[in-house]
Amino acid sequence: MIRSIYIKNYLLIDELEIRFRDGFTTITGETGAGKSILMGALSLILGQRADTSLLKLKDAKCIVEGEFALEEPDRPLFEEHELDFEPVTTIRREISPAGKSRAFVNDSPVNLPLLKELGQRLVDIHSQHQNLQLHDHLYQMEVIDYLAGTKTDLAGYRSVYTAYLDVSRDLDQVRNEIARMKEDLDYMQFQYNELASAHLKSGEMEILETDLQHAEHAEEIRTSLNLTAQLFNAEGSGVLDQLREALLQLGRISGYFNPAGVLATRVESAYIELKDLFSELESHAEKARMEPGKLEQLRERIDLLYGLMQKHRVKHLEELISLRDRLEEKINDLTFSDEKIGKLEKERAVLLAEMESRSQALHGKRMKAGGEMQEQVQEQLRQLGIPNARFSVDVIQKEAYDMYGRDEVRFLFSANKQMALEEISRVASGGEVSRLMLCIKSLVSDRKGMPTLIFDEIDAGVSGEIADKVGGIMDHLASGRQVIAITHLPQVASRGAEHFVVFKEDTSEATYTRIRKLDQAERITEIAKMLSGEKVTEAALSNARVLLGV
Repeated sequence: MIRSIYIKNYLLIDELEIRFRDGFTTITGETGAGKSILMGALSLILGQRADTSLLKLKDAKCIVEGEFALEEPDRPLFEEHELDFEPVTTIRREISPAGKSRAFVNDSPVNLPLLKELGQRLVDIHSQHQNLQLHDHLYQMEVIDYLAGTKTDLAGYRSVYTAYLDVSRDLDQVRNEIARMKEDLDYMQFQYNELASAHLKSGEMEILETDLQHAEHAEEIRTSLNLTAQLFNAEGSGVLDQLREALLQLGRISGYFNPAGVLATRVESAYIELKDLFSELESHAEKARMEPGKLEQLRERIDLLYGLMQKHRVKHLEELISLRDRLEEKINDLTFSDEKIGKLEKERAVLLAEMESRSQALHGKRMKAGGEMQEQVQEQLRQLGIPNARFSVDVIQKEAYDMYGRDEVRFLFSANKQMALEEISRVASGGEVSRLMLCIKSLVSDRKGMPTLIFDEIDAGVSGEIADKVGGIMDHLASGRQVIAITHLPQVASRGAEHFVVFKEDTSEATYTRIRKLDQAERITEIAKMLSGEKVTEAALSNARVLLGV
């Protein structure tokens, strides 16, 4: 419930504060006096976007601050966003001359989405232009869903629906990809066979190039190795023979020359190492012998690999191996494609069955809520001066599914006996639409438990006895909650427990919007003006007293 609202430097308002009470409050004033300005300021602290065009004084900031009486059901939202919960919560919005907007809840800064979410729980503002929502089939669906209490059911259905769309998308993608791949299957198979038959091995190219270099210089290598080996073991002059001779000479003197033993040991170690080196030279020389046709084989293999690399436009053998593996994977995917498609189709069929079951449950609840709504709206319309009113809620099942199931909702209306039921946009007058919307708001608000309802001139197009009925419905809605109605109708204005008037005040410097609460005498005069115009007659004053019951 709104306890108070403070506004500073907003359009025609320099500074004002209004305090509200629960129950039914009415606000009146001449056209252009600034009633819509009040609603605009209130919308700022409920999360509406703003800019510097709202500033009355361009060098000062705009401030709108509201106090709201909250109840325990509002606490979880505060705790979820780590805000202090206060039974009387202050919401403030500031717009600087530079256009920067800041919002606070109990002095804690908050962002605009959170402010809007909080505002939607505190206040429901309905203005005249929102009557056009009645022509919107989506709005009609949302009304029925709210009255049917399908929030949990709809969330469950949408979860399945989203999963169904995902699986269907995957299935289409797999089918399209497989169809495209099948067109290229023969070519892919040819490419794979060619690469597979080449028996590609990682690191093979480096080995082949090294072997080719050896093969091309095989004779030179073998000759050099043999000549080197001969230096080690040439008869009479080889290194090994000379080392054996050195060992013999050192052995002769070792008995009477002590260092000879140590020297002999070192020579023997060198002899063993060189003998081992000689054996290795002989082995390498033997291996360097070229087998017939080996050089040609190496060249053919390297030519084959380079040819494949050039054909597939890759620079390294590893890329060729990677291409082969990818081709194999694609061919295997095609081989098992029917199994993959079958799995997705089965998954989609399960989701479709569950989606159908959930949509039927939604349909049943909507049908029931639609039937109850028809009776209640028709009864209220008769009270509002449309005795032959017929109102119908058609819940039609279609073939395709969407975010709401398979249902389409249509509100149909007829004000006259001889006229067939038609969509509201085709047959309802402005006044009839206003009364229809008031009936629907009445039903929705009773279910919603919204603490504050604001009606901004939605009673356009009605007068006389019907205006009194409209006031009666608003007054009824105010039982247990706060209802604020901005109105031009004296019959509605007189119903308020409190009555405010909005007016303009001209000074030598500027024009200002003001508002004040009327006492009993002032209310009589104000309602008399609404009845007879600026010149108040005794008959108008008498009629005003009757409306006020004084």
